[in-house]
Amino acid sequence: MSKEKPIYWVGTSLKDLLAFPDEVKQEAGYQLHRVQNGLEPESWKPFQQVGSGVEEVRISEGNNIYRIMYVAKLANKIYVLHSFQKKTQKTSLKDIDIAKARYKAIKKEDKI
Repeated sequence: MSKEKPIYWVGTSLKDLLAFPDEVKQEAGYQLHRVQNGLEPESWKPFQQVGSGVEEVRISEGNNIYRIMYVAKLANKIYVLHSFQKKTQKTSLKDIDIAKARYKAIKKEDKI
């Protein structure tokens, strides 16, 4: 069994995730646990618009849509860039810009 990759929370991504409803937090934890163990989340898509290797976990609860953008392509860690609730089908420019800025910061720090 391979070792679980640690998660590094960038900016307010953890605080934002902790503000989600309990069921969504539980689902997010389960999906991120899958990623930590080298598995794909059950509902995800690549999000190259933010940067190379960026993916997002997709969680729906009732009529609400939640997303967690992360980078897991590094051998030894996962970066969670942004956790947010979507208000429309299209991801807002504000959310994309937040994720891009955080991606840029870790790229500088970790040479990804």
